[in-house]
Amino acid sequence: MRTAITAVLAFVLLIACHSVAAKAPDYCATEMRAKARGVVLVLGDSLSAGYGMNAAQAWPALANSDLAQRSVCVINASVSGETSAGGLARLPALLKRHKPSVVVIALGANDGLRGLDPAQLAQNLSTMAQQSKNAAAKVLIVGIRLPPNYGLDYNVAFEASFRDAAKAEKTGLLEFLLAPIALNDAAFQADRLHPTAVVQPAIWQHVKPAVLAVLATDSKSKH
Repeated sequence: MRTAITAVLAFVLLIACHSVAAKAPDYCATEMRAKARGVVLVLGDSLSAGYGMNAAQAWPALANSDLAQRSVCVINASVSGETSAGGLARLPALLKRHKPSVVVIALGANDGLRGLDPAQLAQNLSTMAQQSKNAAAKVLIVGIRLPPNYGLDYNVAFEASFRDAAKAEKTGLLEFLLAPIALNDAAFQADRLHPTAVVQPAIWQHVKPAVLAVLATDSKSKH
């Protein structure tokens, strides 16, 4: 009998928690935007766009739900297949439209897969950071790594491009987006490139401290 009561209470609590979560304010909604304490713009590729899953399952969507507790809006402007050049072309309009306080630049994977000169990638990242700062936004650059078959020399230069851009522009840096899942084959879809929906929370928890650090810097700069 006690076990049955416990099970019922657990079910009631689960429904109650779900109801509370469902009522959490969406600070990205037009009517709520003025109340947001910050707007985080995520500019990424398929690793952030939610390739192979519902967009609501992607880590930026989880970030939006999580950071709603801090009255922060997270806008996911990521596009599958995007390169740093493509992000650079789209960014001015996104800055004008959303007026973010923080821009998370999570681009570079497709540049690497296409063998782009790492120096050009660093330049594109730097220019995006400059544009964001000129629009009064703080910046977090998020790096990525390539499979070893691209060669040690290229991989070393590729990874350094993210550090170089972050250092040159004095931005936040998270060196490897997929660090918590990279060695787990089960964390990836059949193409072995894109993470599954199941591991998106782990990716967000990895990114979260870096985003919060930049948000904290932004908050201090306004006082």
